Amino acid sequence: MTLVEKGLPWTSHHLDLKLKENISDAYFGINPNGLVPTLIDNGVVHIESNDIIDYLDETYPEPSLRAAGNEDGMLEWLRLAASIHVPAVKPYVYATKMQKKLKKTAEEQKKYDELQKNVELKSFHAKHAGGSEFGEKDIARAHEILEECFTKLENALRDCNWIMGDRFTLADISWIPLHFVLYGCGYPFENYPSISRWAAAFQDKESYRDGILKWCPDFSKV
Repeated sequence: MTLVEKGLPWTSHHLDLKLKENISDAYFGINPNGLVPTLIDNGVVHIESNDIIDYLDETYPEPSLRAAGNEDGMLEWLRLAASIHVPAVKPYVYATKMQKKLKKTAEEQKKYDELQKNVELKSFHAKHAGGSEFGEKDIARAHEILEECFTKLENALRDCNWIMGDRFTLADISWIPLHFVLYGCGYPFENYPSISRWAAAFQDKESYRDGILKWCPDFSKV
């Protein structure tokens, strides 16, 4: 979405996570967490979605996607989006939809354990290794975190078009994919009318169509 908003050309290399194409020596050699996305710009590797979009906006500043006069507040929204990924978003998505579809064979699990050095990610994937499933405690904690965060987002959007006010920024780009995926998993966004209005406004944006819908028109059917 950030690349489209800025009109930047790029070459895309798609990895099919269902086929475990990210679990390879080659990919872990690029991204030590084995996650997508990864950006390589001028020979330098950048990982983590929110760090990537912040880098792009700083390196290619026109048109700006920053919040004029409140950059710290915008960056805090990026940090919050990143912080809930493993403890809340991933458990919710895996438990409701992806756990069985992304189940690893014993060989794949062994390969992943050998490659993965990130303790948080290793612990997460160990919880659904083999025939294991996420426990009630993990799911309850995920619900608790998501409710707290989306209540905060609902309040921020109550009288505004975008998270930072009337200006579309990186904060919006960091949160709309979370909404898209969780909505596809049945998260009850009907409880958040301002978020639902905000999400509907993305339908008219070229960056949303090219950055999200082009790859996954409906996450509920994944």
